[in-house]
Amino acid sequence: PKLTPREYGLLHQLILHAGKVLTHRQLLQSAWPDDTNADVQALRVHVRHLRQKVEANPQAPARIVTEPGVGYRFLTPE
Repeated sequence: PKLTPREYGLLHQLILHAGKVLTHRQLLQSAWPDDTNADVQALRVHVRHLRQKVEANPQAPARIVTEPGVGYRFLTPE
């Protein structure tokens, strides 16, 4: 499936910082640099869409994992 520019930007940031937690704020600033109205709910929607496109099982993600109350982390295969 084709990624939207925003999904690509999120995935790029997550992979660039693989293994590290990226906070909601960090991801919002990188994916919505000119939109101060973007919020965590919008981020969650985009991450859900991204997971549907890149995860084998989006309901049990193995790559883009949620760090509750903090943000997201991209896990690389071991």
